[in-house]
Amino acid sequence: MELTQLQISEIISNYTSSSAGFVALQSLILNSLMSHERELFVSENRHEQCNGFRPRRWYSHGFEFSLRIPRSRSGNFYPVLLGLIRSESEERAHLFNLLYTKGLTTEQIGEISECVYGRSYSKQQVSYLASSCREDVEQWLRRGLSPHYLAVYIDATFISTRRDRQVSKEAYYTMLGVLEDGSREVISVVNHPTEGALCWKDEPDALKERGVKTIDLIISDALTGIENAVCAAFPCAAHQFCVAHLKRQVINAVSHKDKSAVARELSEVFPMEDNSVDSLWGYEHFVNFVGRWEKKYPTFRKYKAHRNMAYFTYMDFPKEVQRCIYTTNWIERLNRKYKRTVNMRTSMPSEQAVIFLLGSVAMEETQTTYKRKIYQFKSWKEININGKSKDHIDV
Repeated sequence: MELTQLQISEIISNYTSSSAGFVALQSLILNSLMSHERELFVSENRHEQCNGFRPRRWYSHGFEFSLRIPRSRSGNFYPVLLGLIRSESEERAHLFNLLYTKGLTTEQIGEISECVYGRSYSKQQVSYLASSCREDVEQWLRRGLSPHYLAVYIDATFISTRRDRQVSKEAYYTMLGVLEDGSREVISVVNHPTEGALCWKDEPDALKERGVKTIDLIISDALTGIENAVCAAFPCAAHQFCVAHLKRQVINAVSHKDKSAVARELSEVFPMEDNSVDSLWGYEHFVNFVGRWEKKYPTFRKYKAHRNMAYFTYMDFPKEVQRCIYTTNWIERLNRKYKRTVNMRTSMPSEQAVIFLLGSVAMEETQTTYKRKIYQFKSWKEININGKSKDHIDV
């Protein structure tokens, strides 16, 4: 029986007058297209045979389509239509992952998807789709590293994490490396339940396993024993303690009326962009500063320890880079981006979930902001540390 164009149009209009009819007709057309595509595939490949169908549900514009994906015996048949559907699904998963790493909760993403795609996703579904990029982030965090870093910054941020049915603040360490061309990259994001030097016994060795051979300078907080942990793996690396943290500790330990005087003296003890002084000069002036104030503030005596010379290592480097290496400020900025990502969540379900989020932020920063070369590191030349001449690559 032959039908006119008008009759065909009327039949289709009657069939699609309801949502159920529209979905049924669309599913029928899509299944028919894929089935005929397989027939062509089998006819062109004589060794191939049909091998039934597998069910698949496809959601688009608020509708749910029931598809029957045809298969071949060898598994080499892949419908063109399925590629289009998969591209849309991957795009949706990428969007969910992007929104999740920007700080939105799974519940908020589910509400947005209802406005954009006409379908509401549960928190579990959003979490599953958002984590589809987890493998890429984990692989990036395990990638091979450069054999030489001019400087490596180490710092921790604390995030509420659920462990053994309890929520507590746990330390997440970031290591940020400066490459020979002056660009930066996050080289590691690791979790230790507490912040302490003992946690660092294995981390430097892990860097060596990933290809790092030489680090010229380590910048970190003055955690007890951290210099020994780093020196065991990289004995030639100089160590700089964060001056900003020291100044903050000292100023917070004095009375309000002495704060301005102490701050002024500290600025004289820690001059910037001045190669006329060295680390020994800085340490001696710092000891004199402590001597002037320790009678009034006895707790200052602890700053006379010999390890505190590491606060003045930056003075042995070219003046152009001194403001770049005397604090861990670069990681502090990155930590603030971490906080913006996790602050909308009361606590994270596991340390793996936190590493995934922080790793996503770190990967994006490395691929965008940190690609810009820091021109000050072009002055990284031969310097003298503790009386020993050390060659650095001129970038």
